[in-house]
Amino acid sequence: MNETNLTEYVHTLGSKAKVASTLMARAQVATKVVALRSLARLLRENTQALQVDNARDIERALAAGLAAPMVDRLKLTPKVLETCALGCEQLAAMPDIIGEIIGMKQQPSGIRVGQMRVPIGVFGMIFESRPNVTIEAASLSIKSGNACILRGGSEAIESNKALATLVQQALREAGLPEDAVQLVQITDRALVDQLIAMPQYVDVIIPRGGKGLIERISAGAKVPVIKHLDGNCHVYVDDPCDIAMAVQVADNAKTNKYSPCNAAESLLVARGVAQQFLPLIGRIYADKGVEMRCDAEALDILQRKVTETPVNQALAATKSVANLVPAQESDWYEEYLAPIISIRVVAGVEEAIAHINQYSSHHTDAILTNDHRHAQAFLREVDSASVMVNASTRFADGFEYGLGAEIGISTDKFHARGPVGIEGLTSLKYVVLGEGELRS
Repeated sequence: MNETNLTEYVHTLGSKAKVASTLMARAQVATKVVALRSLARLLRENTQALQVDNARDIERALAAGLAAPMVDRLKLTPKVLETCALGCEQLAAMPDIIGEIIGMKQQPSGIRVGQMRVPIGVFGMIFESRPNVTIEAASLSIKSGNACILRGGSEAIESNKALATLVQQALREAGLPEDAVQLVQITDRALVDQLIAMPQYVDVIIPRGGKGLIERISAGAKVPVIKHLDGNCHVYVDDPCDIAMAVQVADNAKTNKYSPCNAAESLLVARGVAQQFLPLIGRIYADKGVEMRCDAEALDILQRKVTETPVNQALAATKSVANLVPAQESDWYEEYLAPIISIRVVAGVEEAIAHINQYSSHHTDAILTNDHRHAQAFLREVDSASVMVNASTRFADGFEYGLGAEIGISTDKFHARGPVGIEGLTSLKYVVLGEGELRS
């Protein structure tokens, strides 16, 4: 497609979305509920057919040598599709916040002033690999009364087309405009450059993918961007803590799944519990093939404990040694998205907080502790979008937070922060109610 045709195509998408957004903004609550429940039903009814389309994308991705984490994100398993369906139903059951008026107060002049929650209008979503984002974005768009333009990666084009077809069917069944959710059918990257520079049609852009994609979108966009660049998430094991619980949580945070942005990439351990905790988690990581990039103190503890391993565990010991690597300064900043974790021993909670605030990507960080004061200090002082006490970082997710679904994670401090659900796709406008008051 030449540049002229590409421009016409993008502007057609934008103009259709703008018209649809007006209709979506005034859609009745019950109508949006019908659309969401229809979408959940269609996902379940078409699970097998969707996996056939998804298999084509996976086969092509493997042939092209796509990185393993990207291939993993590409999969539309029955579990993934069921989670999408449950997300639609959860959204349908949630109160509708559009039109809600908050903070109404009487002023000395007699007028009453408050704020009304309204849809943003049109958002553009640019994402890689994960085709389930098509459903998450579409369902949140419907619930929040917005229109959206979705541009997935070429590696997931067949899956995204199949899912978008179901979304538009659900919209039709509910009597809502099909153009409320449009999937870009063209994989030309030049189209993205035009989409992010159309403030006359698009009110906000949300990139979801690798750091390179997000940096490129942020640099070229002429409309606001909701984003996070990477997910260097920390788990800090405090002194005192429940060691058995800490081992389980640190294991889950890292190994439950390696590719998501909420997987733990850094493990900090208080010196007072390091001798007891590190050998336990080290053995688990070694058995699962996780490479541990350690500071000198953590490395010494793990290597000495391996040396003390009984002879009948020699094979496990060898495996542990192979998985121990001295950390470099760059490791403290790294988002691995792989079976690799950086490990550092710290003096206590103050040093842990300082380390996190220096090296973290401000996504999600957790403390495992039995000390209430330490927990409160961590919650107050760690400058991240999600801060947790005695829980796995893997819970940093819109569905797990009860948002129904998420459009992405934001590490920005303005408009939206953390998992972006319905509220993140709305704005507030002032409303003033009077009875003929005049300003003197």
